[in-house]
Amino acid sequence: MALIVHKYGGTSMGSTERIRNVAKRVAKWHRAGHQMVVVPSAMSGETNRLLALAKELAPATHTTEYARELDMIAATGEQVSVGLLSIALQAEGLQAVSYAGWQVPIKTDSAYTKARIESIDDARVRADLAAGKIVIITGFQGVDAQGNITTLGRGGSDTSAVAVAAAMKADECLIYTDVDGVYTTDPRIVPEARRLHTISFEEMLEMASLGSKVLQIRSVEFAGKYRVPLRVLSSFTPWDIPIEEEAKSGTLITFEEDEKMEKAVVSGIAFNRDEAKITVMGVPDKPGIAYQILGTVADANIDVDVILQNVSHEGKTDFSFTVHRNDYAKTIDLLNSKVVPALGAEKVVGDPKICKVSIVGIGMRSHVGVAATMFRALSEEGINIQMITTSEIKTSVVIDEKYMELAVRALHKAFDLDQDAA
Repeated sequence: MALIVHKYGGTSMGSTERIRNVAKRVAKWHRAGHQMVVVPSAMSGETNRLLALAKELAPATHTTEYARELDMIAATGEQVSVGLLSIALQAEGLQAVSYAGWQVPIKTDSAYTKARIESIDDARVRADLAAGKIVIITGFQGVDAQGNITTLGRGGSDTSAVAVAAAMKADECLIYTDVDGVYTTDPRIVPEARRLHTISFEEMLEMASLGSKVLQIRSVEFAGKYRVPLRVLSSFTPWDIPIEEEAKSGTLITFEEDEKMEKAVVSGIAFNRDEAKITVMGVPDKPGIAYQILGTVADANIDVDVILQNVSHEGKTDFSFTVHRNDYAKTIDLLNSKVVPALGAEKVVGDPKICKVSIVGIGMRSHVGVAATMFRALSEEGINIQMITTSEIKTSVVIDEKYMELAVRALHKAFDLDQDAA
């Protein structure tokens, strides 16, 4: 008997018919002898509907008190889901009980709308499992030290499920979603993209941080910290497929770097079109410049991604970096008003129409010439690289946005990602 956590997204919970199918799937696993904890999202579109109501009534200034009430409202979406799923399981003749995050309790900090999980008390859940019940827990939410309901931010149900699996030392956490696993890249851009049977935790973390939308990055971080085996699989396969087949489907995110994984130098290609590039030109080349520019940006709560400082020429240099496209105008204004006058820089120029394309693979550690293959593939397509950043298992380039799909396709082909490594 294994302890298994299932997580179902909003699409899987989108109607009573779909909830009934989820119940039948969970019942199948339970009848196979497993202890089952299920973490469902709110029904698709429900959280948006609730928050839109709040927005209509919102005060002009968004205070902490307002954020607290947003969490109070948003948390009800999952509360409805767990109750409905519990009832559907009871209709299957099984014992099921649902809990809101505060009843478990899942304890978080007090950062409303983006709280972080601090601890989970699993005594109540374990007692129910020992009594043969299926336990359904709301995703996306918890409770702070003062007893206020908190939510974990978008995609928070993934994080809740992994955190519950970690706290209970589950044998595996299965994330059911509307895709059937992790692909070498987005199949909408490269039809030849291939589903990976396994991917290492490190690679998944890089893919998630670089733009792959399959899993929320915090859930991957959690899985890595507590070594929770994660599987991403489709909730749209028939619920009655044999459990042995289902248990091996999708993509397993693993910590075991087996020999087969070592064969693939590059496992996947991630891309992100939400980037903008900013260059501060004619900056005096002296110690502390990077801090003076980026410190001001960081103080305004703006995340900086790729950074590039050019070679000094006659005591002056150009300093470039990328930010999220939503922060582009704000960053330009900030630099013009505070940094340029303070540093005596010449001017600030920017380009909001860039994107970042990255190759990821643990095999890059032990293979030379990977970056060269990437650069050759891009140059053969006439794609100019504006910035480059590397880590042990990834290389990212910043290019003109209009070349993004061409770049992804060219790299997918250059690294033979359409060929199965098996």
